[in-house]
Amino acid sequence: MIRTMCIKIGVLSAMKEMRTVDAVGQVLCQDITQIVRGVTKNARFRKGHVIQEEDIPVLLSLGKDHIYIWEENAQEMHENEAADVLRELCQNDHMTATEPKEGKIELVATCDGVFQVDEDRFDAVNELEDITIATLAQNMPVKKGMKLAGMRVTPLFIAREKMEEVRRTAGSEPLLRLLPYRKDLKVGVVTTGTEVFLGRIKDTFTPVIEAKLKKFGLTITEHRLSDDVTEHTKAAIEELLDLGMDIILCTGGMSVDPDDRTPAAIRDAGVDIVTYGASVLPGAMFLLGYCEREGREVTVMGLPGCVMFDKATIFDMILPRAIAGDRVTRKEIRHFGIGGLCMRCEVCRYPICPFQK
Repeated sequence: MIRTMCIKIGVLSAMKEMRTVDAVGQVLCQDITQIVRGVTKNARFRKGHVIQEEDIPVLLSLGKDHIYIWEENAQEMHENEAADVLRELCQNDHMTATEPKEGKIELVATCDGVFQVDEDRFDAVNELEDITIATLAQNMPVKKGMKLAGMRVTPLFIAREKMEEVRRTAGSEPLLRLLPYRKDLKVGVVTTGTEVFLGRIKDTFTPVIEAKLKKFGLTITEHRLSDDVTEHTKAAIEELLDLGMDIILCTGGMSVDPDDRTPAAIRDAGVDIVTYGASVLPGAMFLLGYCEREGREVTVMGLPGCVMFDKATIFDMILPRAIAGDRVTRKEIRHFGIGGLCMRCEVCRYPICPFQK
C-alpha cells in the first residue's frame, strides 16, 4: 500500500492506494476518465464518488486494478455527509430530499404552496466559509414537484468542527418552510360602481378574478353588486363576513377620486386596514386588511383597476399568501418597492421573472 499526503484548502488529508476489488464504500480522490474512441472522453466517476459494488467491474474495465481513495479521518466529514447536515437544517414539512449527488442535495416540494426562508438565520449560515445553500425567491408560489433549494459544501472533505458551527448558527428550527394552500376556502367578491350596479356597463372585472382563483383550485363563493354609496358597499361586505367568507375581494372605487368610496366602506365594515397604497407598479392603490369573525381571520383586499388589465400586479403577489393563510405586514408591502416595478414583458412569465424578487 502506498500512502501520500494531499493539501486541500488548508487541510492535511491522507490518500492511499488500494486494490479496486477491495474498495467498495471508499471515496475516490480523483476523476476516473472513460475513453471510447469516437464516442466519449469524459469522467466516468468523479472525485468524491462513493464506490459501489456495481462500480467494481466498470473500474476494472477501465484498467483500474488499483485506485486512490481518501483515508478515513475522524476529524473530517465527506461532502455527501456534510450536505446531509445542511439538508437536515433546511428541510421542513411538505419537502422531500434527493439523494446526494456529487456532494449536492436538493429539496423538492411535495405540495402546492408558498415557499419562505428565515432570512436572518439563512444569511448567517451562508456567511460561513465553504457553505452554500441556494433557494427559490422569498414567498414564491410553487407547485408540487418544484425544486425549492440546493445545498453543498465547497471542499471534498470538511472539518466536523466546522459543521458543528453551522448547526449552532442555524439554530433548532428549519431554515425553510412551505406553507400549503388551504382547501375549500370561501371567497366573496363585492363589485362596486353605480354604472355596473344599474347595468349600464358589463362587469369585466369579476371574470379576471375568477380566472386567477381558478389557478389555485378556487371559485367565487358569493358575489354582491353595490352602487357607489358607502353604506351600501359596507352592507355588502358585512353580509359576506356574516356568510363565513375567508377572503373578500372588493373591486371598483379604489382611486382617490371623490366618488371612489370603497376604502371607506371597507374601514367602516370593521376591517383593520394594514395599508391603503403599495410600493408596487402596477398596484399602487391596492388595499389590504384583516377582520376577526367568530375566531377566524378574514383577509380583505381592495383591488385597483390595474388588476383587470395587467397580467402581473401586487394582487398576484398577495393572493397566494392569503390562500396559504399567511399574514402580510405593512413593512413587507413597503419593502416591495425594491423589485416592485413590473417590466410589462410582451410574454408574461410571472412568477418566473424579476417582478418583486
